[in-house]
Amino acid sequence: MAFDEQQTAPRQSAEVERIDDYRREIDEVDRQIVAHLSQRARLSIAIGRLKTVTDLQVYHPEREATVLANVEAANAGPLPNQALRSIYTEILSASRVLQRPVRVAYLGPIGTFSHEAAQRRFGSSADFVPCNTIADIFQETQKCTVDYGVVPVENSTGGAVANTLDLFLDSDLQICAEIGLSVSHQLLSHGELDEIVRVYSHPQAFAQCRRWLNDNLSRAQRIEVASTALAVQMATSPDSAAIGSSAAATAYGVPVRVSRIEDLANNVTRFFVIGPRRSQRSGRDKTSIVFSIRDRTGALHDALSAFARHQVNLTRIESRPSRRRLWDYVFFVEMLGHPEDEPVAQSLEELAGECLFVRVLGAWPLDA
Repeated sequence: MAFDEQQTAPRQSAEVERIDDYRREIDEVDRQIVAHLSQRARLSIAIGRLKTVTDLQVYHPEREATVLANVEAANAGPLPNQALRSIYTEILSASRVLQRPVRVAYLGPIGTFSHEAAQRRFGSSADFVPCNTIADIFQETQKCTVDYGVVPVENSTGGAVANTLDLFLDSDLQICAEIGLSVSHQLLSHGELDEIVRVYSHPQAFAQCRRWLNDNLSRAQRIEVASTALAVQMATSPDSAAIGSSAAATAYGVPVRVSRIEDLANNVTRFFVIGPRRSQRSGRDKTSIVFSIRDRTGALHDALSAFARHQVNLTRIESRPSRRRLWDYVFFVEMLGHPEDEPVAQSLEELAGECLFVRVLGAWPLDA
């Protein structure tokens, strides 16, 4: 035993010394990183002063898309690109605040998926403002009490968020960025599964968990509320439950009874960032428009043909009642490209000749 200890001790001592050497190297690298971050911050402050003089926005999605693309192009590993994106989200967030604090409205309260999406895009240094409804987000952004709003627009399972689309009809706010968030729903309750007689959640969450609810809580009453986080706050008794996020479970102290109850494993919600101006052209962009057609045979075909003629790829089309007269509809369309790109510009010009009205709702970089 004594012999083994004598043989092991020197080897362990050598390994400890190597660890200490590596740690000293890491300490030196950290000092260099901090020095470079400080230099980056000083440059960001200088840019912020110029933005103030020229009345430019603090948040520039197209520039941030370029920054992230440059970071990924320079990455030789071993850190994955997604890890670098997370790091740079916080660097960009801190840089914005050095120029000017950024206020972002989201569908509250704390712990909603909208809150998570807003944090994903703007980082922890932004000032997040919870709103009770999606309409409130539009209103606060329109009044400039916040700089930007984050609103849900579509889920891969539940489809379009109709309320968001309808609000664009009466707003001149512009879409300037998009956020894709993988959504996992949990059943939260202070009681056991066989005790639950009512479930609270947002309509979209109910739509995304319909099969699980039918199989496991078919007799429970489903009560729609304004957000998943509000649902969690309302699930106070053992006979009630909520469908919400893990973050909401932690924030409001409601235990997770069943995890991942969404019907489809690949469940993604798209959010739009709305603000006073659309993003500038980055070279890899998407554009959203809304238009209304004349009441005649072939009108929709003729309208959409403009995009085919100029080889503009449409990625989404959704119809909604115009709310102006009975059985009258408007069409929301997304396409690859920017309104400043010649094929898109020509398509929109021809479309205007075929339609009662056409309005560009925004444009944003694909890579931000």
